[in-house]
Amino acid sequence: MLKLLLGGATVATLSILTAPAGQAQTPSPSASSSSTSASSADQSAEWIVPWERTRPRDPYADASGRVWFVGQAGNYIAYLDPSKGTFKRYEIPEGTHPHNLVVAKDGMVWYTGNRNGRLVKLDPKTGALTDYMMPDPQVGDPHTMIFDDAGNAWFTAQQSNAVGFMNGKTGQIRLWRTGERSRPYGIEVAPDGKVWFDLFGTNKLGMIDPDVMEVQTFDLPHERTRPRRIAITPDGVVWYGDYSRGYLGRLDPNSGEVTEYALPGGQASLPYAMATDGRGRVWLAETGMRPNRLVAFDPATRTFTDTVEVEGGEAPNSIRHMTWDAKSGVIWFGTDRNTIGKLVIARPKATS
Repeated sequence: MLKLLLGGATVATLSILTAPAGQAQTPSPSASSSSTSASSADQSAEWIVPWERTRPRDPYADASGRVWFVGQAGNYIAYLDPSKGTFKRYEIPEGTHPHNLVVAKDGMVWYTGNRNGRLVKLDPKTGALTDYMMPDPQVGDPHTMIFDDAGNAWFTAQQSNAVGFMNGKTGQIRLWRTGERSRPYGIEVAPDGKVWFDLFGTNKLGMIDPDVMEVQTFDLPHERTRPRRIAITPDGVVWYGDYSRGYLGRLDPNSGEVTEYALPGGQASLPYAMATDGRGRVWLAETGMRPNRLVAFDPATRTFTDTVEVEGGEAPNSIRHMTWDAKSGVIWFGTDRNTIGKLVIARPKATS
């Protein structure tokens, strides 16, 4: 069944504060929203990365509050200390071009070697690197990676049309082919442990049940749908952004029912990065808009509730990936304008 719904929206455009490299950044009172929506305003800020034109992306906060990210074009790993506004860079082998990064529970930093066919563990204390090579040399482009609760890594390889699993205890890697031009992209782990991913070259989502270890696919009703990133809410519902048509999609994994909601930016919105926040909302980056903007969808009311513009004006930009840090209550994102940004999620107003 396909339902096409147009969600209403209360739009609150928030100002963004940008700090020069090396300076601390804190949202000022001028970043407060004048929205009359039921929630307090979310606030956003950005830091300029000191290494120009390096495409900083996929930030991930560690337990101490440092925000790690990759320089995909600059071929480095680095972190931002938001409390000081300072950066530290780690050099990695030439030709790696890391695409994605995750901080494991033990504090080790893992990244994907998007052009040299490996997963890599970086020890933040020593800078030591440990390589985990793809067992198939034809799979040379590990893309997006996520860890499950058992410490195993799951990842996509877009151009190789494959998804993979790395056993966290043995380091052994297993690959599944997903079909020619399927282009597996975003990947997330559901509360029940099942691993979901987009097949960006198709109108399908994929899933691997770790108890079965086989790929299962789910057809999305519209043939032009192209899901790029994915998010999963605490109830296990799977959400995707339709990059081709400008919709937020909802897949009920139990019934297979799909519901779609037209994004505020319409077909030109080009939804890319996605994340869920601590209030159960689903956030998407509308990268077709100038400037790019983050929009929030409330599953409880089935409406788009907030819009936050990032800086950059009419300059080309893309927000490619976002992560939610529950400890700080922040969504972190990187931009093609060479910044690392945060969206501070406000707590709901108390009701009397």
